[in-house]
Amino acid sequence: MLVKGSDLFVLTSSRIARRFGVSEFVIGLTLVSVGTSVPELASSLTASFQQASGIVIGNILGSNIANIGLIASTAALLTNVRTEEVMLRRDGYIMLFASVLLFLFMLDFKISRLEALIFILLYLAYLLFLLDKVKRHKEDIYFKDFMIYFLKFEYLFDLKSKIKPQVHEHGKGNQSSGDTKKSTWKTEKKTQKVNENESKIETRIKDGSVAKLETEPRTETEHEEIDVDVTEENLHDVSLLIEFFKLIASGVAIIVGAKYFVEQAIFFALLLEVPETLIGISLVAIGTSVPELMVTISAARSDYAGIALGNVIGSNIANILLILGCSGIVHPITTTNLGIYYIAPFMLIMSSLLLLFIRTGWRVKRFEGLILLLLYLGFMILIFRLG
Repeated sequence: MLVKGSDLFVLTSSRIARRFGVSEFVIGLTLVSVGTSVPELASSLTASFQQASGIVIGNILGSNIANIGLIASTAALLTNVRTEEVMLRRDGYIMLFASVLLFLFMLDFKISRLEALIFILLYLAYLLFLLDKVKRHKEDIYFKDFMIYFLKFEYLFDLKSKIKPQVHEHGKGNQSSGDTKKSTWKTEKKTQKVNENESKIETRIKDGSVAKLETEPRTETEHEEIDVDVTEENLHDVSLLIEFFKLIASGVAIIVGAKYFVEQAIFFALLLEVPETLIGISLVAIGTSVPELMVTISAARSDYAGIALGNVIGSNIANILLILGCSGIVHPITTTNLGIYYIAPFMLIMSSLLLLFIRTGWRVKRFEGLILLLLYLGFMILIFRLG
């Protein structure tokens, strides 16, 4: 279910990207990364409602480390992942900034609701920055531009400008519908009168016979042309609707498969009396990262390397800003010595290494992927020994 769902997810997201003229990398950062982060969101919110802070923080930190050490490394081992300057100087630096901010917020052993709200606002600004400001500018814009965009609250104005026209157009649509009906009725009456007059008009030919004016065939041709245009537009809408339905269905398949995996893993972990923090960083984090792994493998095999790496960077940003933000709003999250002194610093090291590998030759090579994988395995062994 996970493999087939992830294959369909990558395919449909690429089609939607091309349909709306959005680049595959941006789709990987937004649509795919958020879709595959739903398991982390569901498990973190559930744990937050139960006030299980160890699982929440362990899941977020562990997922981000697994995304780099397990998923990005796997993509690099399968194929050399090509990178771009904008991938580093915009999205890569935003990921590193979010990781550093999380570490700073953890230092007082608690993530408050105010700090969680800051995370959510940053994520909202990030989405609007990608989907609105980036598309308006022909030249590339980077991390510095994002910080200016956020600190000047430009995202609030952009959000307001997007909401207002929709409300205005909706009101106009309701008002014009009545006028359209009236004008249609008047037009129909005029057309009927014209037709009656035309039926009365007759022209005589040489032998004295009578022929009616041939005006109807042209009208039928016009109607046929209009019908063709409307049919093409309807077919376009239907095909787009089918693509969205496939996207939702594949996302559901990924989530259900990962949920079943995590439930079974937690059951056996509790049966063996494994501590809560280790459950969060190992079984829950790895289990909820399985969708990203499946999507990344499918993307790498299908030569969509931009989606593969964009999915990793976008998921890490979404995990911190969106998922941890929502969980912290539900209930403030307490942190432990293990998280502050070991797990969070290692996440910063792995994030920095990934950005360094992106910069070297503008591609993540196979031996660099191997380094990330070995570091991840070594870290997991160390954490289990400490636990």
